[in-house]
Amino acid sequence: MTKKLLSELKEKLEKQKISIEAELGKFARKDKKLKGDWDTRYPKFNGGGAGSQALEDAADQVEEYVTLLPIEHSMELQLQNISLALEKIKKGKYGKCEKCGKRIPEERLKVYQEARMCTKCEK
Repeated sequence: MTKKLLSELKEKLEKQKISIEAELGKFARKDKKLKGDWDTRYPKFNGGGAGSQALEDAADQVEEYVTLLPIEHSMELQLQNISLALEKIKKGKYGKCEKCGKRIPEERLKVYQEARMCTKCEK
């Protein structure tokens, strides 16, 4: 892999990381105790509203929270893979299949920069 391509892929990974963190920041916050973990903000009920409307509003907020949990998890995994790829670039081990040890094709890395395995081993 050329230094130019490696630099381009690193730049894409860094931009993806920033983008995902910004998106996560809209509904979650970083866990200060566990590196790489994010916590979806649980809704705070202010007790406003009256009767059934207040209950309905609270139920809507909890439903939104439950909907965001798997999205948070998916984005965390993506961030972990991006961080791992960036670490591999630093150590000079980027682009090597974790399963068979062969080089991951450049075309695959251009499309999926955080790929950890070659296409054959991924299947």
